[in-house]
Amino acid sequence: MNTLAGKTAVITGGGRGQGRSHALKLAGAGANIVVTDLATPSMETIEYALSSAEDLAETARQVEALGGRVLALQADVRSTADMERVADATMSEFGRIDIVLANAAVHGVHEASYLIDDASWETMIDVNLTGVFKTARAMIPHMIAGGAGGSLVFTSSVDGLRGAPSWGHYGAAKAGLVNLMKTLAMELSTHRIRVNTVHPTGVNTPMADMVATAAVPALERWASATDRANLFSDVYVVEPSDISNAIAWLVSDEARYVTGVALPVDAGYTTKH
Repeated sequence: MNTLAGKTAVITGGGRGQGRSHALKLAGAGANIVVTDLATPSMETIEYALSSAEDLAETARQVEALGGRVLALQADVRSTADMERVADATMSEFGRIDIVLANAAVHGVHEASYLIDDASWETMIDVNLTGVFKTARAMIPHMIAGGAGGSLVFTSSVDGLRGAPSWGHYGAAKAGLVNLMKTLAMELSTHRIRVNTVHPTGVNTPMADMVATAAVPALERWASATDRANLFSDVYVVEPSDISNAIAWLVSDEARYVTGVALPVDAGYTTKH
């Protein structure tokens, strides 16, 4: 069903993982897709390989294979100029912005939060919190001017709803998104623009593979592997499509009165913990 036919969605961090899954899900529902990614192999303080320009192009190819219209742009969510360029290019190509998925994020691992160095803290906050703010700030004026309402979804984490030993910078950024979301939901309600967050548990993506490998030794200092399990004890990670399905509902007219909500997609993780 083309429930999003004629609408345009801007998705950051779409080179692979959750972002690619979201692009394909919304394209399948009829939306025009604008997908962005830093698309460079490395970033200061990040210990795993990031998505590449080839990854971003592959996302665009897969959207086109579904019959969707797509614009793929290399952009850094930390850059005001880049995000304004994305907004302008979207308006030039499609003439409207209806949906914004601020999904771009990075992760890092430390033994204790009080040992986090300045560079690691700044990278995490700059991408995971400030990057979401700059994405929203660039897109919202066009959504307001369009007069048709809209929906923003920020990808937070279960760690935005609870303490997260060994990566306080990540949890702080993800928790900050909840307050930003609730504030924007209030400010934008008169424009019928809805704002929500999603809070995944571990997701089967390249970033999560790194976290699972590197973080477990550090986390063993605070909790056993059993304690870290979700409420569904046979589910340690969910699939990107599980998050995409929740987002597709949030941005649809079926959720037209859902705003200011922090929605866990976590196999019961936050309930258990």
